[in-house]
This record gives sequence, C-alpha cells and structure tokens, in this order.
Amino acid sequence: MIEWSEITRFGDATITCFAALAIAAWLLAEKENRLALCWSLLFATGMAVVVATKMAFIGWGIGIRSIDFTGFSGHAMRATAVLPVLFYLMLEKAPRPLRGIGALCGLLFGMAVGVSRIALHAHSASEVITGWMLGAAVSISFIWVAGTTLRRQVFNPVRITVSMLALLTASYVHPAPTQQWLTRITLYVSGHDAAYPRTGWQHAKPRAIMIIPVPPESSL
Repeated sequence: MIEWSEITRFGDATITCFAALAIAAWLLAEKENRLALCWSLLFATGMAVVVATKMAFIGWGIGIRSIDFTGFSGHAMRATAVLPVLFYLMLEKAPRPLRGIGALCGLLFGMAVGVSRIALHAHSASEVITGWMLGAAVSISFIWVAGTTLRRQVFNPVRITVSMLALLTASYVHPAPTQQWLTRITLYVSGHDAAYPRTGWQHAKPRAIMIIPVPPESSL
C-alpha cells in the first residue's frame, strides 16, 4: 500500500529541482541552448511565484481568506512542471500521440502529488489547485515551444535509466527543509520575530506593513 507521504516526496525540491537542472543540462549538452534557456526561465518563474506568495503570508499574513489561500503549493507546482516535460522528452522519438500521453501522465502524476498534500493537511484545496495550474502552465508552455523547435534527441538510454532510477528512489529521499529556510529568510526581510500563524488567520487582520514617511525636500 503506497502511503501519501511517499507520493508527496515526488514533489520535493530535492528531486524536482535536480530533475529541472538535469533537463536544462541535457538540453545544453545537445546544443539546444534556446530551449535550455526557455525551460530555465519558465521553471524559475514558477518557483519565484510560489516563493513570493509564501513569503507574503509568512511575513505579513497576506492571502485570500475566502478560499483559504496562503500561497501556491510548491510540491504541486514543481511536480506538474517537471514530470510532463521529463516524460515528453523521454518519448521524443515516439509518435506524437504517445508523447501526448506521456505528458498527460506527468500532469496526472502532478495532480496525485497535489492530492497528497491535501491528505497530509499540508495545503488547502485552493493552494493545491493553483499550484497544479501554475506547474501545468510551465510544462505545457515548454512542450508547446519544444514541439516546434526541438531538433536533437535529448534523452539516450543512459539518461533515461538515470532519470527512472532517480524517480524510483524519490520516496526514500529525505525531504529538504525548504519551508524552514524560507521562513528564516522571510523573517529576516520582514523584521518580524515569528511567522504569521496559519491557525485562525482567516479571522485575523494581516500585519501592517510599516511605511516610513520621507520629509519633503526644502525649497531653495
């Protein structure tokens, strides 16, 4: 019986960021420089959106109370961004319908990771759905570009074997303490002593952002 905790690790930063870096490196190795840059920018943008929304809540309690949203689910975003692209590139020489099925399996796998976050009470449904949508936007955008510009075979048997072994061992990888790192950085930036509490936040007021007035320049 597969536990939810095992499924959720497929979206952990240790696995997904390594896979994203490997995709970029393999694209560069095949002289697909523009695609490597495209993939890097898309994935980095998705990560930046996740981090920005999480920092906004941790530091200042900024979220959407009506739907219990405190930030995009990073696990759902990363899994849905990486896995469809990984499967699509693995099936690069296969017929187009099969490549589409591979990408669809990646999207469904990302959805399963998102559901695991709800089952483990790590995120609300709104955070998982939006995280999945953000990840899907990243992967589908890249696949759309790659479908018309990719000219070389990125994956060979060795790379496919390495990728599959990495995915199979994902459930045994110790999760990276990304939330703790992000909390420390946010508290340093915000100047607060503690993270904004999730419990009861829907009925609390967000922390005020201090604005220091600047005196007008004296006229000469």
